[in-house]
Amino acid sequence: MKFKAFLTENGVNLLEKRFLPALDKMGKICHLYLTRDHTMFLHNLLSGNEVQSIAQFRKEALFDDYRISSQNEDRIAFAVDISLLHRAIRSSVSICTEFGNGPTQNRLQIKLVKKLPPNCTQPMPFLTFETKGYKSAVIQDVPISKPLSRAEVLELQSALDMAQDLPQTLVQIQDLNQLQNFVDRMKHVGDLLNVSISKYGDLYVQISTTLITLGAEFQKLLVIGEQVDAPAEDRHLSAQTRSARSILRGDAQSVQVSVKHFAKSLQCHLAKPDCAFYGIAPQGACLTVIFQFFIPGSRQTDKSISLHCRLPVLDPGSS
Repeated sequence: MKFKAFLTENGVNLLEKRFLPALDKMGKICHLYLTRDHTMFLHNLLSGNEVQSIAQFRKEALFDDYRISSQNEDRIAFAVDISLLHRAIRSSVSICTEFGNGPTQNRLQIKLVKKLPPNCTQPMPFLTFETKGYKSAVIQDVPISKPLSRAEVLELQSALDMAQDLPQTLVQIQDLNQLQNFVDRMKHVGDLLNVSISKYGDLYVQISTTLITLGAEFQKLLVIGEQVDAPAEDRHLSAQTRSARSILRGDAQSVQVSVKHFAKSLQCHLAKPDCAFYGIAPQGACLTVIFQFFIPGSRQTDKSISLHCRLPVLDPGSS
């Protein structure tokens, strides 16, 4: 199997300044999954007990001169330490900046190699970053796992396909800071968070203990998918009562998730999304958070980039 490509300036900025800092908060190790058209960073897809995150890029968003080949339909996947990957890109960029001006401007090449490390008898796989200057080249090796077998790649692809299922109702949160501030306060109260999402465009989050109940409601949000008008008679009721009544009517779903998981998913704000959509999967299977990115200077969705999280549900909730 072979892979090599050149990281573009835009690709370096996306990874170094935005996505790798966010993905590092999801977990130390992720699967890097390369195909003919896409590069994906996948967290916990083969585990149901942690936050799953899927960051997907069209190859043009990160690379030029992209070349990949394998006997598995040109698909390659392996595990990599996000922090080591981030460090290699960051130091390569500093070398490019220091020595890369003028006609001999450096380009950052990334490729899959096998090397024999010191004191080893077997070659090991690495993701190598090479910065070529006028008179020298700087090479940095990031250790990776043995590439996944055909059966393991199929299992990963199957989990990825399942993770693409969208909830029937999604509500848009424009300002993630409000949610972040509320969850920061909640973390010291309890461990379990109740999340309710209605077809009216309401998102209600609540944490309860024997001593205290804290809640926050976001109303009249943009709805994508199934939506209905809120009943007029509910207008003057409390948020908690409205949420309970909407669930009984079948106009809302509610699930319970870990406060820690919810807070972790909010760390994706480091990738600088323009907004986020929240939804509950059918039968309350998981809480889904989809982050939306606009083409710079516009309100049009950048379809070359996608990022979403799936939070495991601690209680089946109600639907």
